[in-house]
Amino acid sequence: MTDTARIDKWLWAARIFKTRSVAADAIKNGRVTVGGANVKPSHLIKTGEVVSVKKPPITYSFKVLKPIEQRVGAKLIPEIYENVTDPKQYELLEMSRISGFIDRARGTGRPTKKDRRALNAFTEPVMFGFEDGEEWEEEDHD
Repeated sequence: MTDTARIDKWLWAARIFKTRSVAADAIKNGRVTVGGANVKPSHLIKTGEVVSVKKPPITYSFKVLKPIEQRVGAKLIPEIYENVTDPKQYELLEMSRISGFIDRARGTGRPTKKDRRALNAFTEPVMFGFEDGEEWEEEDHD
């Protein structure tokens, strides 16, 4: 068994990306770094290197335990890499999940009725310290 593996094959074999072409595209677009440096899909990784993968809104970090190029079963993943992602990244993920704000890609259309109601609930006057029924525009603010 070799002690190196192509980064694109390793990301696919370790089940971080669904296909090798998706892994290669992520590498080409600068979303994958090895030791903090951008690499090419053909870059060879070794045991002990740290691979960072940006999957918005967080960046995952994996320590390579075994450089493989053949896909393995999900039960064998703990032998392939160790997840060394900073806990603050998971807090960021949880905060984005709690906020309920859906990061809508530009040009994907109008917000749904559910989105509109969530926005209205978020911008209710009560949230800004106004009581129900109190119209702040009618008051004299001099």
